[in-house]
Amino acid sequence: MTVNILFAATDARWEDYRTPLATALSARGINAHLATDIPAPDVDYIVYAPNSTVQDFRPFTRAKAVLNLWAGVENVVNNPTLNIPLARMVDPGMTQSMTEWVTGHVLRHHLGMDAHIHNPDHKWAPASVPLAQERSVLILGLGALGQSAARTLHGLNFNVSGWSRTPKDLGPIKTHHGAAGLDTALQSAQIAVLLLPDTRATDNLLNDRTLALMPKGAILINPGRGPLIDDTALIRALNSGHIGHATLDVFRMEPLPDAHPFWAHPNVTVTPHIAAETKAATASEVIAENVYRGENALPLLHLVDRARGY
Repeated sequence: MTVNILFAATDARWEDYRTPLATALSARGINAHLATDIPAPDVDYIVYAPNSTVQDFRPFTRAKAVLNLWAGVENVVNNPTLNIPLARMVDPGMTQSMTEWVTGHVLRHHLGMDAHIHNPDHKWAPASVPLAQERSVLILGLGALGQSAARTLHGLNFNVSGWSRTPKDLGPIKTHHGAAGLDTALQSAQIAVLLLPDTRATDNLLNDRTLALMPKGAILINPGRGPLIDDTALIRALNSGHIGHATLDVFRMEPLPDAHPFWAHPNVTVTPHIAAETKAATASEVIAENVYRGENALPLLHLVDRARGY
């Protein structure tokens, strides 16, 4: 029996995925018809990017699941026409990429590298750098990305802790959860890394009140989602010196508008949403595994909880 899989994403993504996805499906014994133009009533699975032309899921009367290509689902989870299971992308390649980016920027700020890279006045100002175990790093969000980053930084001897909305056990890494746990975690966070999803519960999680809880001169690193931070509150905290620097890879509006104050602020680093993206080779394995599971009455991986938004 042939399984019809609609690839609903951009043309560029199709060129990236068509061969590795076909290979991954075949390796699992799935006889798949994988294409970008399958009639809606004949589709069994939709491999989906939220920026595709497919926005109305009602014609897909036979479809068993939507398999998201992106880690974030905020642009599809509330679609009122989507009434079949939605799986988010948890890609090992993306996880590795994010872990490398986070680790690099944590080390950059821990070692104070900016002062030496940007030194137009040729100042000779030796300063002792603390050891990693003397630097507290907080990971906000303990999904696959957050756990990987936390464990890697812990392996470098940083004093790592984590926070999530619900309890998580990371063994030797101290974790906090819930509203009270967030306040406690922030109070000692010299470097905070945001790896949370964009949901109603996480919107403006870092605001005037919560930023004020952090130690003076603390560093923010946000490769998660733009709406996690109240931009205006962050600018105020940077201007006062309470927050020492913010390295931001994601924003409420992308590309970041030319007039946005983040561009010109001396204590903000802007990177253009490059921390991590799904990798076709490894993401194809995840998609193929979910198709295999769907065809064999097994539970799908990484199902989205509509009530929680991720």
